[in-house]
Amino acid sequence: MPGALLSIGDPHASQGDSELCGTAIECSLTGDFQLVLHKKETLGKQVFADLTYPLVETVDEWVLHGFSYPNYLAEFGTSAQSAVYENSTLDLAMRDAFIKTRRFLMTIKGFSEDEAISLISVAVDFGVTQVVDGNWGVHAIIRKALFKT
Repeated sequence: MPGALLSIGDPHASQGDSELCGTAIECSLTGDFQLVLHKKETLGKQVFADLTYPLVETVDEWVLHGFSYPNYLAEFGTSAQSAVYENSTLDLAMRDAFIKTRRFLMTIKGFSEDEAISLISVAVDFGVTQVVDGNWGVHAIIRKALFKT
């Protein structure tokens, strides 16, 4: 799909959370991937209609990704590569992950803001996605079982 900008690579046989030193146990990758194109006009009010960040859906979970600077290339311009290293913090990445998670719960699940924050507080797991490339990341894991009746 032109413009999709999909890149798959850099597989690891093992890697701790964060890939702190810039490397992990590298390996080759052979896989089958299924990509589904969701046309914007078919998404209605769903959060996916204006999605601007990585979102992973598995059978059991949604994983939302937040970053210190979600669009650091645009934000810092020609000095982006050095500025993102100088300015990134886990606080900023956590804030971005929280905002995206709250919006996801309010838009997709119809929660009020108070309900979303309460659920985030007691049932959503956050973790450090990566700190290796300067634009630090935090992910939120929302278990689908929370919503089963």
